[in-house]
Amino acid sequence: MAYVAVRGGTIAIEESIKRLKFERVKKGAIATIPSIEGGMRGLIDQVMSEGSLYSETLAAIAIKQAEGNPEEAVFLLRAYRSTLPRKHYSRTIQSEDMLIERRISASFKNIPGGQVLGATPDYTHRLLDFDLIQETEEEARQWLSDFQEIQEKESDLRDLIQYPKVLDYLRKEGLIADCDNQDQEPDDVTRKSLEFPTSRSQRLQVLTRGQTGAVTSLAYAVIRAYGSVHPTVGELRVGEMPIYIDNPINQKTEEDDAYYLGEMKLTEVEMLIPVTVEKERGKKEIEFEIGYGICFGQNETKAIAMGILDNCLENKNPQYPTSDEEFVLFHIDSVESSGFISHLKMPHYVTFQSKLDSARKTKRQENASQKESNL
Repeated sequence: MAYVAVRGGTIAIEESIKRLKFERVKKGAIATIPSIEGGMRGLIDQVMSEGSLYSETLAAIAIKQAEGNPEEAVFLLRAYRSTLPRKHYSRTIQSEDMLIERRISASFKNIPGGQVLGATPDYTHRLLDFDLIQETEEEARQWLSDFQEIQEKESDLRDLIQYPKVLDYLRKEGLIADCDNQDQEPDDVTRKSLEFPTSRSQRLQVLTRGQTGAVTSLAYAVIRAYGSVHPTVGELRVGEMPIYIDNPINQKTEEDDAYYLGEMKLTEVEMLIPVTVEKERGKKEIEFEIGYGICFGQNETKAIAMGILDNCLENKNPQYPTSDEEFVLFHIDSVESSGFISHLKMPHYVTFQSKLDSARKTKRQENASQKESNL
């Protein structure tokens, strides 16, 4: 594809960038990084997940620079991520080690340890709170102080603790097959382009980096009519996951000889999908397949949608586009999709002029033929 240079373009671009900053600050108020970190938790979690870089501060900077546009913020975060050296790989994490702050199951009323509702808007009335217009930092600090004082007085409050996996109990009953460990090194989609057919590690990476809206829309399409999956949330958990790396000097370390780096908040979902299996002599039984979803932060809708698409791509049904690896994985990436759509704003003078010349030539030929037929 060819482009033509435009004279004076550098000056025009510089003025456009100035105008962009003007639009951000013209009301005389700016969003500070601490205020974004404190009040835009959901957006930060979304940007970190799609940007595949866990840093609340960097995500807040990207959000401020992008004026709250999540696609642009993800683009900025991915671009920054590409400049970072990769010095270490963490140890494989076991989600049973998650320090739970929210844990629910839509499949079972009573689960070991109980349902832990945690922080969620699921039980709110979804009405605009106009009191937030007048909310001050002083009021917020006072409310926080009162809330923490009440917590300290409550004797039945739980600390963040570990809970067993709900689906393990179904495995004990033989209703879910045991999962074999796949100890081979996972493929890295950030260092090697996708090749089809993909491995499951590639699919899960692309799904967890996928645009939240796109992943959710495709999963919704699966349930509506464009798939054969009718899932239930077996377990949804949100919590802090400890991250360790092996001793970087002595790689042959003992099991307990590792460096603790910190914790990251994750949302993990295991979906239950009932399937009818034909046994001996034509006997049919119901078994359950698993769809798995995990992403940075508290991003529950995306993790559930990811679990649905994971099952669709793992157990393909050629009747539906949502089981087509290329269709799903190539079209949910935020940077790829928004970048390609946005590039249409760039100059396409040469290609469009060639099409315009062709259309004009055809029109002239038609007019000439019309005149000849009228003689």
